[in-house]
Amino acid sequence: MPRHRESHLVTRIGWLRAAVLGANDGIVSTSCLILGVAASGAERPALLVAGVAALVAGAMSMAAGEYVSVSSQADTEKADLARERAELASTPEAELEELTQIYVARGVDRETARTVATQMMAHDALGAHARDELHITEMTTARPVVAALTSAAMFTAGAALPLLLAALLPLHLVAMGEALGSIVFLGALGAAGAITGGSAPLRPVLRVVFWGALAMAITAGIGRLVGAQV
Repeated sequence: MPRHRESHLVTRIGWLRAAVLGANDGIVSTSCLILGVAASGAERPALLVAGVAALVAGAMSMAAGEYVSVSSQADTEKADLARERAELASTPEAELEELTQIYVARGVDRETARTVATQMMAHDALGAHARDELHITEMTTARPVVAALTSAAMFTAGAALPLLLAALLPLHLVAMGEALGSIVFLGALGAAGAITGGSAPLRPVLRVVFWGALAMAITAGIGRLVGAQV
């Protein structure tokens, strides 16, 4: 009989999380900065300098932050695997019983659980304990470089959108156009992320639009206040 292979959306979690985070942060942080500067009464060159600075600094920050944080996860996974490898070498019977108890807790009768645990450990003892005890799998394992590059690229793509608005809109429409355009971009991002992840788009769209609009409103208010004082 032909092998049956299913494709599950959960396999996208690793890169989808980094992509949505990067693009969302790019849109929100860059549009907020441009709005704050625009609300202070600054001219277009200042808006563009602020936008470019936000894009470059944000992309580098996202890449570094993702790499460092995901590397910490990878280090923890390696430490746990090393400990598990040592325990398998020193106390194999205890590890066999531990794996048996895991299967029993999942509803398998003890005799079957013992048989399965024995066969799994004979095939790949470390892999069995990594998957069933530590919950480390191929889908969830940390990939620092992939996360860093994905976040940086998506931040750049997201930040480029409000920067383009600042460059093209008439100066007297920059503040309003930046706010409305960024809300549209955020809505599109929320819908794209939801559809890619296999969920209904309404709640994700409302979620990203609400928080993005709130951030822009607060930043614009501070920019207007500071501009009036200066």
